[in-house]
Amino acid sequence: MSDVSDVRSPADLLRRRVAADPSRPFVTFYDDRTGERVELSARTFDNWVAKTANLLVDGLGAQPGTRVALALPPHWQTAVWLLACWSAGLVARPLDPAEVRGRGGDLADLVGAGPAGEPYLLAAAEEVLPDVLDDPDAEEVVGLSLHALGGPLAEAPPGITDYAVEVRSYGDRFTPPPGVTPDTPALSVTKATFTGAQLVAEARAHAAKWGLDAQDRVLVDMPYTTPLGVQAGLLAPLTSGASVIIQRNFDKTSLDRRVTLEHVTAVAGLSGWNDASGSVHRLA
Repeated sequence: MSDVSDVRSPADLLRRRVAADPSRPFVTFYDDRTGERVELSARTFDNWVAKTANLLVDGLGAQPGTRVALALPPHWQTAVWLLACWSAGLVARPLDPAEVRGRGGDLADLVGAGPAGEPYLLAAAEEVLPDVLDDPDAEEVVGLSLHALGGPLAEAPPGITDYAVEVRSYGDRFTPPPGVTPDTPALSVTKATFTGAQLVAEARAHAAKWGLDAQDRVLVDMPYTTPLGVQAGLLAPLTSGASVIIQRNFDKTSLDRRVTLEHVTAVAGLSGWNDASGSVHRLA
């Protein structure tokens, strides 16, 4: 793809990807427990990002700087929420759903400190909704069924916004609110906060280090709860023009077949295939 020196935010990267190659697959998702496989082109992914950003801003009243906790597993919808937050100037805080369970709804120490008294928005997978309903610091709670066919929550508790139901009514074009710049805080992970410009700079560096280009298909088995997981599972492929394959409930017996069927050229986070860091490893 062409030079990205004039692209400084993740939203810019997505716009560039859509303009350059809208129909080629960008994200492929597998859930080995359910047998689900979903594939999204850059254009379709962008439409979901725009709808979700409009829901956040117009539906939930998010403003630049609002924190959004994402208690979501590795999933294509998690990737959508990250880009939607960054497009709207919001600070995404990915959380491991396993860490959310059994906390009685008190997630403040996981989400991290914000301005005094400032609540946050919370997006949670249906499986952990019972654990977050009583979170006193969550101004709004959005439930995601993560259903293969985009179905609603099996049971929507009172006061919960059902993502699958609500998001479809929002437009598939999004205009960022005033004040959103590449230097707006965008991601909070492992006690560090990154601006959009920093995320893009890191993405370029990782894509170059890993030798990624538009011909690559990167198979990732990592959560979005670390900087490396965000880079390997989303931003480095987006920057380089590569496609990313996200896995949930990974069945190791399917690995060889998946590598062949999906024409995988690099892997990340697979035990025995990578170093301890989970860094991307190119296949011969």
